[in-house]
Amino acid sequence: MPDWAEPFLAPVDGGDIFASRLWYDATLAQALPRNAAAELAVIGDGAALVPLRRGPGPLGSLTTPYTLEWRPLPASGEEATVHGAGRGFGAWLRGRPPLRLEAMDPAAPGLEAFLEGVAEAGISVLAYRHFGNWHEPLAADTGWASYLADRPSELRNTIQRKLRRAARDFRFELLDAPGTALGTGIAAYEEVRAASWKPPEPSPGFDAVLMRAAAGQGVLRLGLLREPDGRAVAAQYWLVSGGRAWVLKLCHVEAARGASPGTALTALMIRSLIERDGVRELDFGRGDDAYKRLWASRRRQRMGAVLAHAWHPAGLAAVARHRLSTLLGRGA
Repeated sequence: MPDWAEPFLAPVDGGDIFASRLWYDATLAQALPRNAAAELAVIGDGAALVPLRRGPGPLGSLTTPYTLEWRPLPASGEEATVHGAGRGFGAWLRGRPPLRLEAMDPAAPGLEAFLEGVAEAGISVLAYRHFGNWHEPLAADTGWASYLADRPSELRNTIQRKLRRAARDFRFELLDAPGTALGTGIAAYEEVRAASWKPPEPSPGFDAVLMRAAAGQGVLRLGLLREPDGRAVAAQYWLVSGGRAWVLKLCHVEAARGASPGTALTALMIRSLIERDGVRELDFGRGDDAYKRLWASRRRQRMGAVLAHAWHPAGLAAVARHRLSTLLGRGA
């Protein structure tokens, strides 16, 4: 991100890490698709920055498959200012093709006021469900034992068995600082990822760039489970900021799945996040994968919105499709 964007960006340690320079710099460096570029819209004489992506396809939010949250970035939290910025953004959209915003938390600061301003400018805000997000809020006195006691009995019993085996057969490694060990750990993560069940990454260099940058700012937690010979069989990394912890990626070697190294490593990481970092929320990222509801008890909806001006042919078509979808019971 350019230096002039600094007033709009959130501090990396403030709990809003997906609005921080750390996140956007890593995204711009490694996560944009080919033929895509950032377009940073400054609205209302500097009232807000709206990070957008142009290409491939229509203009939309500066998001990728790695993005867990996105929002406009107001220069101040004053509702009237944010609302005015939304109106200005809506005025800019008049006569233009529809614009798609993704990965939005409906409770994000200023988002509701911003979208209300967009609507006041004559732009239809066509909301839709984007993805589910499982998370676990933790009370101030929650320890590992309390967290474990609240898990379903199926998972609780599995964790207890697998942790006993892990203590006997594996070595847990936690990396959070720059240096040679981190480079070795990132290489091990990538080896595990390549030997896992997961499809190829859309942006293969992104994880390493983000981990190195996050370690430099003290917000990385990279966990590895290694066999006695040093070979890693499970890996995952989290970002920690403002009492929150997000898991970005987790994987295990498919050939070792009988030992459930992924389950053991997730338990070890969460225990460390609770006991060492004192986090107050665990966030399991994008999607409704079945395993997530075992580790987290609450689900919230991340939303998207198509911003459409009915005077543009594509905008009129988007409004018509949304109305039809709503009538058929498929709307947001």
